[in-house]
Amino acid sequence: MSEDRRGGTRPGPWGLIACAWALVFAAAHFYWALGGDLGLAVSAGPLAEERPGWFVLVGLWGVGALCLVGAALGWLLGGSRPVGAAGRVVTALGWCACAVLLARGLVVEALLLFDTAGRWVEVSVEQRLWTLLLWNPWFVVGGLAFGLAARGSGRTRNPRAPTG
Repeated sequence: MSEDRRGGTRPGPWGLIACAWALVFAAAHFYWALGGDLGLAVSAGPLAEERPGWFVLVGLWGVGALCLVGAALGWLLGGSRPVGAAGRVVTALGWCACAVLLARGLVVEALLLFDTAGRWVEVSVEQRLWTLLLWNPWFVVGGLAFGLAARGSGRTRNPRAPTG
């Protein structure tokens, strides 16, 4: 939290960082949806080669669109948060994004590190490496950005209100 020139408070940069994180992830999904393949095979395995319609529609276009919604959320968390119920909804959605992204990153990381899925899920050595070193940390970074943005947004207060 920092003071702006008018004496009010404004959130820190985390909302804008969350917005940028989501835009980068959206761009990657749209690139893949349009036929790009750089990095897709090591994250999606056989689906990247087969590209069934449901995967392109939901897993690429759908996730890309969801990332754009996340970018808008990050933008709202990074700017002047709406007041009242709308502001509480924005903050709650920020916390939800944080929880989902952290769970995705940490749970999959643990499953791969401890080989919990075992014989039920076939993961190539290359997929495992890229997921452990790139994708799961990417989700954790996004989760932390949304969490810190929600934390800062939730602390926005009226600077003229008495403290104590």
